[in-house]
Amino acid sequence: MPESDHRPLVAVLFGGRSSEHAVSCVTAAGVIQAIDDDAYRVLPIGITKSGVWRIVEDWSTMAFDPANMPEVIDNGTEVIPPISAQGLPLLHRDAEGLYTELGSVDVFFPLLHGQYGEDGTLQGLFELSDTAFVGSGVFASAASMDKHYTKSLMAHAGIPTCPWELVTETMWETDQADAEARILALSLPVFVKPARAGSSMGVSRVESAAGLDAALRSAFDHDSKVIVEPQVVGREIECAVLGSVHDRDVRVSYPGEIEVSGDHSFYDFEAKYLDLADAQLTCPARVDEETTARIQELSASVFRLFDCTGLSRVDTFVTDSGEVLINEINTLPGFTPTSAYPFMWANSGIEYPALISELITIALVDHARTH
Repeated sequence: MPESDHRPLVAVLFGGRSSEHAVSCVTAAGVIQAIDDDAYRVLPIGITKSGVWRIVEDWSTMAFDPANMPEVIDNGTEVIPPISAQGLPLLHRDAEGLYTELGSVDVFFPLLHGQYGEDGTLQGLFELSDTAFVGSGVFASAASMDKHYTKSLMAHAGIPTCPWELVTETMWETDQADAEARILALSLPVFVKPARAGSSMGVSRVESAAGLDAALRSAFDHDSKVIVEPQVVGREIECAVLGSVHDRDVRVSYPGEIEVSGDHSFYDFEAKYLDLADAQLTCPARVDEETTARIQELSASVFRLFDCTGLSRVDTFVTDSGEVLINEINTLPGFTPTSAYPFMWANSGIEYPALISELITIALVDHARTH
């Protein structure tokens, strides 16, 4: 990086080791395209499925294609991040084994979904190296990633959420009868979800006890820990939150409602990313002022409960009686230009490029406040 260029260096991280690798790649293409070149230098760093960091020059070609999903492929080069708190530069090793310096990162912008990206592990690396980064820290990331602990903390704090049962792979293998009894007590149909995955990976809707084993084993392919929830009859409404852990008040968007059609029995991976015509997000959601205020109030409360900073998307159910139940919180939600989080903010007055600049500013200010 030229020494005469004093624009802050933003290292955008994407790909990664989780099952949401492709989603992360597409998210990064949208974000990098929208970052203000006049204000920031951008370094696009893809992480392969085995965890190797490398510069990705062709990031703009990454798009959803069911026949050829995007992937960061190991090309023999590597980017090596520092772990000391001395502001050391990234190192780059080329295919011939020669090392050069890339410059010191001013702020990391992680766009990795799932494990090893939004679960606190990567955030720990940033904190070890004392580098600013977009999004929440270790605790908020880890607790929000694990749906069992998310619900446990919310229940303890008095935030309404739907019932659930925890089933680990060990529980299912050693005492299937007990686990099945607990699940059936929730009343069918139920949703079986990996506790620490996203993008609806490994999620199944189960209508009979006979389908539980296959659904749980599918979820166990993504996580050894699974939660099971009863189907909630109600509307799926989300809310975007923006702000800093240091702020007295945080900003909340107009809520957005997801309506799924076609052959999808729920908001699954295909509906989210591939069959876009079968999933419609309406923002503002068509709910009354009282319900809107309740969704926004609870979304801000969850954001603060988990000590979040930067961004979060809070997913809710609104029942026919008007009760608002918090389903989950996502500390690194999908961020493609068509994703729910930026869409809700665009309809609430903050366009995509401005939203990205705001998140980078929050990260830099948060970091400065700790020094």
